Amino acid sequence: MTTPSQTVGPYLSIGLSWDEGPFVVPADAPGAVWLRGEIRDGNGDLVPDALVETWQADPDGRFHTPGFRGFGRCGTDDEGKWAIRTRKPGPVDGQAPHIAVSVFARGLLDRVITRVYFADEAPANAADTVLESVPEARRHTLLAAPDGDGYRFDIRLQGDDETVFFTF
Repeated sequence: MTTPSQTVGPYLSIGLSWDEGPFVVPADAPGAVWLRGEIRDGNGDLVPDALVETWQADPDGRFHTPGFRGFGRCGTDDEGKWAIRTRKPGPVDGQAPHIAVSVFARGLLDRVITRVYFADEAPANAADTVLESVPEARRHTLLAAPDGDGYRFDIRLQGDDETVFFTF
């Protein structure tokens, strides 16, 4: 017997968020950057009740490094904005530096999964087989742009300029 899927919301934040979730590294960590963005639905409206999870390697491309959690979690605020303080990851197994991202939001039966690549890593991005598999006209939806003290990565759940999501 299987249980049918149900939408994630509207109370997805109960028990999922914690104070340290958005802070993968402390503010004084060498190379600390903010990864910030907003989430919009298919109508272009901001989503104030979504949850973003990130998972990444450290700057040397390693996972499970002592002192580096590699996992972040942040709910969106009333304006649909989210932010994770982390360090820019290094390349892993020939892949360009990237951060895996899951989004949970109202109306979704399952989380959606994407990747954040960095616009200032053009040579590495050009050699990444996952990014290369995405149609060129849609690759920009996976690129975080340098922005002040970090990077900006907006997520569009549907519609024009929908973020590329992956199935695993």
